[in-house]
Amino acid sequence: MADVAALADVSTATVSRVLTDRPGVGEATRRRVLDAVERLGYRPNAVARSLRVESTYTLGLVIGDICNPFFTELARAVEDAASARGYSLILGNADEDAARQERYVDVLLNRRVDGLLVVPAVAQSDAIGLAVRQRAPIVFVDRELPGIDVPVVRSDGRAAMRELVEHLLRLGHRRIALISGPEQASTGMERLAAFRETLGVAGVPLPVAYVRHGDFQEASGETEMAALLNLTDSPTAVIAADNLMALGALRVIRARGLCIPEDIALASFDDSPWFELLDPPLTAIAQPTKELGALAVTTLLELMDRRSAPSASLACRLMARASCGEPRSELQP
Repeated sequence: MADVAALADVSTATVSRVLTDRPGVGEATRRRVLDAVERLGYRPNAVARSLRVESTYTLGLVIGDICNPFFTELARAVEDAASARGYSLILGNADEDAARQERYVDVLLNRRVDGLLVVPAVAQSDAIGLAVRQRAPIVFVDRELPGIDVPVVRSDGRAAMRELVEHLLRLGHRRIALISGPEQASTGMERLAAFRETLGVAGVPLPVAYVRHGDFQEASGETEMAALLNLTDSPTAVIAADNLMALGALRVIRARGLCIPEDIALASFDDSPWFELLDPPLTAIAQPTKELGALAVTTLLELMDRRSAPSASLACRLMARASCGEPRSELQP
């Protein structure tokens, strides 16, 4: 900074004002400083700067499962948005495990990230609760935790599930099953509640055996799909509450030699780029992942700046594809 000041013939205080975009510097002087910065190839020392302004210019993100395409895309969207605002991102993969989530929250806050984005993996969190009481800037993404008052940036899963079930009903399906997510995840509970509610409004019965509880992992999709196919009155259509469970369900359907949608229809909550390449292409709910990531960063920065920020819910899109055609007449109740 002293070299820049000498070349631009200004004080180091003036250089600091220009680099932090503070007022009080004339345009000609500002231009001189920026020219000197460019000529010298100067890059501010982030650690030293953080000691002066109590900021590390880093954000933390704890996601549910890095192998899940939804969270992979979300992490990329958050990183892009953070980088555009001058922040680096440190990522923690909780792998849908409560202990790992708690450890990452502690580690990231101890490393003095300026703010934290969390996709909660459990129904409660001591680490997050303590951090909120200590006024650490935290925003929940995709999921929420009861009793913890922080901004939440999420998709409108209830409306999306309702639209997907209504789509199957219009196609003539009446025996519709759900491979639900874990009950401790707010998204799992929300999608299940909307599924039950929509069938109830339509007057369509829902046998207890038609609701299977998975864990958002591929293996549980396989297990629960096999259980549904083993029923005497097996469903004509199955919704998997996320894309990994949909993949597991698809493996079982193919392994049993069944055809989609002639023998059974399959749909997924969460789209994936490869869904449209399947034969037949898979019907899915597409969440606005890029918009979620960008809005989550904006909300966190607002919270850091103003100590308050609003929650937001974004609309999803139904990607109606060929995997949910009309059921055969002999499969009707």
